[in-house]
Amino acid sequence: MKRKRYTPEFKSQVVLEVLKEEKTMNQIASERSVHVNQLHNWKKQFLQEMPQIFD
Repeated sequence: MKRKRYTPEFKSQVVLEVLKEEKTMNQIASERSVHVNQLHNWKKQFLQEMPQIFD
């Protein structure tokens, strides 16, 4: 079985949706067909790399 690949744009949209906190991560994961652990990883990665944007 091949791994599913997501575009940076898709990841960004999903992380923004997570950060808005209008829905639970489980709801977003279900709607977007992404495992909730993957959402946690993307959010963590985004928050770690976000300060570099403002350098």
